Order: sequence, then C-alpha cells, then structure tokens
Amino acid sequence: MSTSFQCPHCPRNFSTRNAYSQHVNRCINTVYLSTEESSEDISDIVSSVNEMSLDDEDFSCINEFQIIREENSQVFYQYESDQDYAGDISFGEISHSSNIPEEYENFDEILPASLQSNEEPEVENIENIKEFPNEAYADLMALVIENNLNNKAGNAIIKFFNKHSDLSQLSPLPKNIETGRKFMDKMNISQLSYSKYCVLTHNSQDYFVHYRPIKNCIKNLLSNPDILKNLMFRYENLKIEDEKSYGEQNSGNWWKRAERSISNHANILSIILYSDATTTDTLGKSSLHPIYVSLGNIPTWRRNKEDAKQLLGYLPILSAKNEKEKKSSEFKELARETFHNSIKFLLDPLFQGDGVDFNIDDKDIWFFPRISTIICDWPEACTFSLTYKSANSNYPCHFCLVQREDLIDIRKEVILRNHVNMKEYFDSNTSNLAGLEQVNNYFWSIPNLNIYAATVPDRMHHLDLGLFKYQIEFTMELLKKKKSLNKVNERIANIPRHSQLKVFKKGIQLSRLTASEYRDMMKIMVFVVDDLQIEDLSEVYVKWNEMYLLSRSEKFKESDLENFQKAINDWGDLFIKLFQNISNSHLKFPKLHSWIYHIFGNMKQ
Repeated sequence: MSTSFQCPHCPRNFSTRNAYSQHVNRCINTVYLSTEESSEDISDIVSSVNEMSLDDEDFSCINEFQIIREENSQVFYQYESDQDYAGDISFGEISHSSNIPEEYENFDEILPASLQSNEEPEVENIENIKEFPNEAYADLMALVIENNLNNKAGNAIIKFFNKHSDLSQLSPLPKNIETGRKFMDKMNISQLSYSKYCVLTHNSQDYFVHYRPIKNCIKNLLSNPDILKNLMFRYENLKIEDEKSYGEQNSGNWWKRAERSISNHANILSIILYSDATTTDTLGKSSLHPIYVSLGNIPTWRRNKEDAKQLLGYLPILSAKNEKEKKSSEFKELARETFHNSIKFLLDPLFQGDGVDFNIDDKDIWFFPRISTIICDWPEACTFSLTYKSANSNYPCHFCLVQREDLIDIRKEVILRNHVNMKEYFDSNTSNLAGLEQVNNYFWSIPNLNIYAATVPDRMHHLDLGLFKYQIEFTMELLKKKKSLNKVNERIANIPRHSQLKVFKKGIQLSRLTASEYRDMMKIMVFVVDDLQIEDLSEVYVKWNEMYLLSRSEKFKESDLENFQKAINDWGDLFIKLFQNISNSHLKFPKLHSWIYHIFGNMKQ
C-alpha cells in the first residue's frame, strides 16, 4: 500500500517523505513566525500565562504557576513617565532577557517535530496562525492544559504515543511539550474561540475582555476532590498556647467581621485575585493583562499548587495613537476607567442577589462571595486602588496618606486610606489632594472590602526582587566607594560548590539574578561582607535574614507578630543608616515604607 503525506497547511499530498519535507519548508513560510527571532524580544518576565490557550472552555489552568512566575519575574515598573522615578536602582544595567529560563533562551523551535528541517523557515505574519497543525496535536495540548500536566508528564505521553502508534508517517505530535507551548504562544488570541466582551471603543479600535465566567472558575475549583477535602468554611478562633494567633485566612479579623455580616446559615467565599500585567504587556506581541482567581477557603499550602488557581481572563491594555495622547491626563483616566469597568464585568455576577449557591458533594451550599485579597506588585496596586502610579507623587503609598517627604520616617503616625475618606475626596472633586485619580473606584461598592488594605504584595516581588535587590545594589555602590568590590567578588567566586546553593563563580552579576538566586545570595552575604571595615554592613544582612525567616512563618501568635514588627524595624533602622545617602531618592520609595508600616496590620487581617 502506498503511503501519502498530506501537508497540514494546504490540500497537497505527496507520495514520498522527501518531497513532503521540501514542500513543507516552503509552505510553512506563510504560516509561522521566523525562528530567527531573538530572545531579547521575549522579555525576562515571560510567565506561564503566555503558554496558555484560550480556545476551549477550560482555558483556566495555570501550569506550574508559582515556579514559572518566580523564575521569570524581573519587574520593570511602569511609572507615569520616565521622569517620575529618579531611580534607586540602575535599571539600565539590567539585561532585558536576563531571567528567561533556559528553555526560552534558544527560542528556535516553534514547529512540530514533523516539520523540523535544517533550514529555519521565515514567516511573514504571525496572525496567520489560527489553528493547530492537526487534531492530534490540538487534543494533546488540550489534555496537558486541562489536567495541569507539567512538561515531563507531557513528554512521556508523546514518547508513549510515538512508540506504540506504529505510524507509517511522521508523528502528528510536537517534538516535546515545550514546542507545543511555544506554538500556542504564537497563536493569535483574536482568532481563537472563547468568550469576549467589548468594554471600550477608542480611536476606532474595539477593546475586549477575554474571559471565563467567574462562577465557572469557582465551580472548577470546588469540583476538585483534593481541594474539597481541605476546604475551610467557618471562622476559626485560633489560639496557640492560649494566645490569639493567626494562620489561615479564616483565623483573621477580616473573616470574623465578614462572617458576622451575613446569615448564620451561609458561608464566606473568600475571593483572591492575582494580577501581573507585566506577563504580557511587555512582550510587544500582546496587549492583554491576565487576572487569576483562587479561594481563601483553600489552605495556603494547598492553594500554592498549580491546580488551585484559575485564569479568569485577560483585560485589555489601551494603545495611544501617539506620544502626546499617551501622556495626556485624559488618556490615563480612560485607561483607569477601562480597567475598573473590565473588573466590574468580571466580578459583578458574584454580587448580584442574596449570595450564590455552589453544589458541593451533591449539596447546595449557600455562600456570600467577598474579595479578601488582591495579590499584586506596587504599580498594579495603584491601578486597583486608583492612586497615582508614581513614586514621586505627593502621596505615593496606596495604603495610607503619608507624604513623600515622610516615606523615610519609620516612626511617624499615618492616616490609613479607606473607601470612606477616599470617596470624600472623590465626591468633592479634590482627589488630587490625596494622590487619587478622579475616577470612580468599582471596589467601593463591594461589601466587607477596603481595597486599599486588600491590595497586598507578594513576597517575591516585594522582598526577593524588591527590597533585597535594593540592598544588594546599594551594597555594591558602598563597596565601590570603599574599593572593596573586587574583594567581595573574589570571596563569592571562591565559595565551594554545594548541592543546595547556587555558585556565583563570576561574582555578583545583577543583570542575571532571578528571585531564586537572590534567595541564594541571602545565604552567603552575611559572610561575604564580613570584616570589610564597614560598620554594620554584615549586621544589616543578619537583620535581613532574621526578618525574612519570620516572614515565612505559617502561623503567628500576637507576640510573634510583635517580634516580627521589631525585626522589621531593626532591619529598617540599619538599612536607612547605611544606604540613605547612596540612594538617589534617599530611600523615599513606597516599598520600604509599606513593608515597615503596613505588613503587620495586613497579617492580622
């Protein structure tokens, strides 16, 4: 029987493998993006969200979310203008693609294994990629996405299929799952099948929210048996050694207040939103902002697994017609309004009516959804709270009304923001006096929510890639002045290899450090800077490690929280003493202030 090879991109058939391969190399040029593309076009914050498809109703998974997010989250803050942040960090020396994992660095394999050749095909237009090469390819990637399979498991499926399918022609599957994910990343979102809602038309362009209904996302979470068996429904008055203590969300003050505000027969459904605009915004190929959802009813240890988060949708990011419009106050206000209108569209179904019912173990359970936490970095917290997104504004903290000049004063009394006092500024058209956008905040209407306290930082962005990164860079500047930098790099390079420790044989190279590597730096810096005749330099790293280890505790007694706050203050005092004169802004940046002032209160909530 003769064998026929059909091109997956046109109707032509070929009787020989060689003719087929030669044709595909030419035909593919009309479909695929040139693989000559440099990894510099990808950005160092590529995240799992760019490896997802939207073309089926289960586009909700986040595969290995925490691992990928952690290894690829070098953040470049998006201030109101280039002049807004004089900069304590020399971002210019940070390589744009420095934190891309190894599998992305050689971005040259976007074709299925059956289409590989020695010559790299060139592609004219990415938007021609509208579907998978074949049904088997599509089914495999759907299986991987829907079941949260990691690359190793997916590759095992490919190997098993190719071994036992007795194919008389080339395998229809990708060479490996990494290739499949990259192929999906190249598929034009606007061509895929999903739900979308037009939230704005601007400059003759429609802007859509691409989404899954939030109730469906929650149903997916609540249909997972392993999640269900650990689900928390009621407030727990946690005590350790007869002392009020805080652990999971349901032991906090917020849950206690929220539960008192609803019927005794109902339960709180704690909604957690995750936001990371940087995952797509900086790629240059996409103008969407991913939003994820999880539940505070799920214990933290279980919530950190990839199947405990759902991709809720993508929000649009507006494009200005020119630089003048981009810098205009009207455009910035429109962008803020569009963001909040998009969030309103996604979340409103939860807050219509007298709670919602979800079927759990064949029983309808009555819940009142409440937004407990929004996990995001500082620029996005400003977007949610509608405070000015500039470190140089008069009131740069989204938690409180501290003035910029007082950011460095870690003992000053502050006025906390809430929806009551912020709405007073808005209603009187004096929002600028509080560093607030004159835009109605959707979250003011949500019960049991103070949006200014609910937008909390994640440890990775705030500490690993934030304050500790600052500390390392300021240390390097200090060492340069003392002519000790070479000595420190020599010490680092001479550290013996250890299986649990990253070895920095070339010394400190800030442009190449990931969050994980910064944590490795925490383990060695105490010793590396010791005995350099710089007062308190080693001690500031000792204080940092004490504080950092406490921040990772799973449960806190009241006395533990007090000790934690003391550890924060002790580190902060030394940090300011050592580095204030090295910092261009004299350490007047929001992350330092919010860590010292607001983390204590948030943990009790």
